[in-house]
Amino acid sequence: MRRLLTGATAVALGVAGTLVMANSGTASADEELRYVVAYAEGSSAASARAAVRAAGGEIVSENSDIGVATVTAGEGFAAAANASDVLVGAAEDRVVAATTPDAARTARKQEVSKVETEFRTGDKGNGPKAPKPKGKTDPLSGLQWDMKQIDAAAANKTERGKGVRVGILDTGVDGSHPDIAPNFDAELSRNFTTDIPTDANGAAVDGPCEEEADGSCEDAADVDENGHGTHVASTIASPVNGVGISGVAPQADIVNLRAGQDSGYFFLQPSVDALTYAGRNGIDVVNMSYYVDPWLFNCTGHPADSAADQAEQLTIITAMQRALDYAHRRGVTLVAAAGNQAIDYTKPQTDASSPDFASEPGEEPYVRDMLDPESCVSMPTEGDGVIAVSATGPSERKSYYSSYGDGFVDVAAPGGDAYDTAEGTRDYAANILAAFPYDLAVAEGAIDPETGEVLVPWAVSDCSSGECSYYQYLQGTSMASPHAAGVAALIVGKYGKHDRSGKTLPANTVEKILLKSATDKACPVPADYTYVRHLPDGTTSTSTHTCEGGKAPNGFYGSGIVNAKAAVGRR
Repeated sequence: MRRLLTGATAVALGVAGTLVMANSGTASADEELRYVVAYAEGSSAASARAAVRAAGGEIVSENSDIGVATVTAGEGFAAAANASDVLVGAAEDRVVAATTPDAARTARKQEVSKVETEFRTGDKGNGPKAPKPKGKTDPLSGLQWDMKQIDAAAANKTERGKGVRVGILDTGVDGSHPDIAPNFDAELSRNFTTDIPTDANGAAVDGPCEEEADGSCEDAADVDENGHGTHVASTIASPVNGVGISGVAPQADIVNLRAGQDSGYFFLQPSVDALTYAGRNGIDVVNMSYYVDPWLFNCTGHPADSAADQAEQLTIITAMQRALDYAHRRGVTLVAAAGNQAIDYTKPQTDASSPDFASEPGEEPYVRDMLDPESCVSMPTEGDGVIAVSATGPSERKSYYSSYGDGFVDVAAPGGDAYDTAEGTRDYAANILAAFPYDLAVAEGAIDPETGEVLVPWAVSDCSSGECSYYQYLQGTSMASPHAAGVAALIVGKYGKHDRSGKTLPANTVEKILLKSATDKACPVPADYTYVRHLPDGTTSTSTHTCEGGKAPNGFYGSGIVNAKAAVGRR
């Protein structure tokens, strides 16, 4: 994941609409703030609305499908709302639409940034060269070790996902990319976010808003200024079209359901709106390579948290689970990245990264020791009905950054591991190659805008069709999850029934086939596996992860590594 679940880590005008108030982020006592509130189970919408008004709030948007509303109010609203019997709680809305013109547009949040920064520094070059493809394959297919690991080409001989809709809950999708455009569904795509120039401490987040025609901070639904969502979408469904690479399900429809900021933050309201939209509009599979900010782990009663923070986390858990349930009941298979913290989610942990976004001046992360892992959850990955995916490298070992846990991980998939080499030294080609937006590539200095030449070793171009397209290497459980989502799309295409949206198959059925068809992968021997990485700066890093369980399931691989051929070849 970027903070998103890339590298070491990794999302529109909403279902009901999301209004954004201009706010400097330094609210005074009489200044209005924004909150997200969840209505209590069993309470009527009318009584919940009355409770909001009684607490001093005004509803500016409402997601009636799941009983969640966005509210503007003064600072005392949260305490009053949290005390109400008909409201679950109030989470201060993280979308603070300050307009600071000198905020850095290039801001990019990277929660576990070490993997990506060490991966991207110190070299110049044109990237690995692709072997000449054999047969009817795309020009860069020789660089896609990941597709070989899951037998995608064999599966595509009989199934390519035609008629299946895959929702990309991410930072957006570049709908104009030559290796995405043929499968991009512009009509169904939506952007549920609004750009955030700065946080409450004045730190750059997304940077200044672009000069939109209406003066807003809202990007079009075919834009990705981060690159993460485009990479994910390309892995799932880049077509076989003689350009660049091909995805797992090369005839599936790509639907951009943007729930992430340019900077990689993912907040509650866009996430729930994107999920309910998916449930209402015939989306078959969604990929979620992120966690909902600002809490890596949401706890409802942690002693280190204030009462307000406890209520906020309860609201996130409640609202997200309702949205996940809503989509799942309507046939949406939910796939999510396991995370890049390199931790066992089933063991006691220390969270020193939350809250990771300042919605109030002076707000900073603090240390929380979580001795009971069942008392805190990371959303959406640990939500009910969600398929959690860990990452593998080319050798099929669990990637060094990938989180894990027996009973937490459902399946594994290729996510890349730059140090999965015989010597433990860095190799860009051991990561996942997928689409790279041209404008972003230029902005990041990856290509020369005058000549189109690739200037860095972690990017690759394909100009064989006459039009150049660009691709970048990334690693993370963010990159593993879309491989599993792509196989899920193939399953819907193979076994689904036709409906007015194309194909449909119950999410429980898709999950059952996905897990049953995965290739068993046993824990390493010994189960305490030590990773050795010789870093570019000359130092060596080691870490040991313990795999619990048998051949399958186990803590590193869940039910096994997803296998596209097996998934569509038997039932």
